[in-house]
Amino acid sequence: MSSNMLYNHQKEIGDEAFITTKTDLKGRITYANRYFLDIVNAKNSDLIGKNHNVVRHLDMPKYVFKLLWERIKKKEEIFAFVKNATFDGGYYWVFANVTSSLDENGNIIGYYSVRRKANPKAVEKIIPIYQKMLELEKMGGGMESSQRYIADLLATHNTTYDRFINELQRG
Repeated sequence: MSSNMLYNHQKEIGDEAFITTKTDLKGRITYANRYFLDIVNAKNSDLIGKNHNVVRHLDMPKYVFKLLWERIKKKEEIFAFVKNATFDGGYYWVFANVTSSLDENGNIIGYYSVRRKANPKAVEKIIPIYQKMLELEKMGGGMESSQRYIADLLATHNTTYDRFINELQRG
């Protein structure tokens, strides 16, 4: 995808849709279900073997993915709101659940993500949070300033990341 594409039209996720992908240990896509291919307007050959960040939207703060990788490398699941770009200049919001795929000995052999439609009211609340995080990251503070912002936000709400994210999705 071109890095200068506008990504200005939102694609809607169906209420019952599940978007599923699997990756190897380095985040390269090894499986994408039909719904993922359709929503990003891609063929398997466009995605298999490519890093999953091929659909990362420029509006996503880097710290969200740092947190995601920290958690899944420790075999902890994570939920997150993610805005992804599509190959035809669109974007879509999802509520993602990402987990480690384990072999019979408990070793991580890859990662598995299932995404659903994000609650529109949650997206309204998460957009200004992500915008502030991006602003902090770009102002020279990097992911550390974005991380501090989230820690302060959670402390202000007297909650944890998991509780905050899940309560947003539930509405």
